[in-house]
Amino acid sequence: ILRRHFGCPVVFGSPRNAIVFRASDAALPFVTRNADLLAMLEPQFDRELKLRKDQESFPERVRATIQRKLNGRRPRMQDIARELHISSRTLQRRLQDAGYSFQAVLEEARHQLARHYLNNSLLELNETAYLLGYEDSSSFVRAFRTWEGVPPAHWRGAQREKAVSST
Repeated sequence: ILRRHFGCPVVFGSPRNAIVFRASDAALPFVTRNADLLAMLEPQFDRELKLRKDQESFPERVRATIQRKLNGRRPRMQDIARELHISSRTLQRRLQDAGYSFQAVLEEARHQLARHYLNNSLLELNETAYLLGYEDSSSFVRAFRTWEGVPPAHWRGAQREKAVSST
């Protein structure tokens, strides 16, 4: 019944509750959209967003943008610059001023998302590699081993053991 209702597999007995959506789902309109409620809440949302943007460093903004664009292909610097409404050269210069390179921020973005996917989903390693823009899963495994010192499957298992032992 639940599978039919949600239109996807439902897994019971997982270490944590999670619903994983495709990035493309964010573009779909809400069936229960309430324009009056949105008009009432929008000023508060705008204030909070502005507050967070003021607290967020430029490399963090770039990292968040990269993470939104990582959807099966590696985003190019030009793509990220366009999304941030700046030139590639300005992106490069501002990252350099903050002590970063585009490649370093891309790797941080991939690392954070990899940890999130492995810790919060049932994605296979090859699916995770694809979502992070790697050509193949062995490239992802090498990168993850560099970041964490262990292969992703071992890291995932250790995280699940921690979750079980803490409950």
